Amino acid sequence: MTTPPPQGNPFAQAQPAGQPQAPYPPQGGYPQQPGQPGFPPQGAAPYAPVPPQPSGRKLSFKTIKNIVVVIAVAGMAIGGYIASRDDANTASVGDCMHRGSTNDSNPDLEVVECSNAKAQYKVLAKIEGAYLTETLASSKCESEAKDFQYTYTESGDGKDFLLCLKDYKQ
Repeated sequence: MTTPPPQGNPFAQAQPAGQPQAPYPPQGGYPQQPGQPGFPPQGAAPYAPVPPQPSGRKLSFKTIKNIVVVIAVAGMAIGGYIASRDDANTASVGDCMHRGSTNDSNPDLEVVECSNAKAQYKVLAKIEGAYLTETLASSKCESEAKDFQYTYTESGDGKDFLLCLKDYKQ
């Protein structure tokens, strides 16, 4: 005669009678010990208090350096604009000019007030366009300003022009 297999879990451990079997094993592994990381004890705050932020912001070296660089670049741009306002390309008929260099290929003409002691030339005509040779420039100035003495041509900066000049006597 054979005996029927036991009902339920054949791998279950024997338990004393009268105690119900737990449907799932306890989770979490080990019980929490006081003073160890994990969940705070009941009634305690979940996080440590955050210290108050200091009032006022301190500027870092990097921030100060960036501000100085921006100011320097802006200063150079403004200085370049101011310096270029009195170049030959801003001259018009009747303006007085000063030659800033003795170099004939780059005389560095700049506009000055006619009352200024630096005033050397007076603009008799300003003609738009490119004049590649002295002969072309002279013939164009002859037709526009009869008593001119000097020609000045500029090209390559987007505005090609010719100035017909004569000595300015104060």
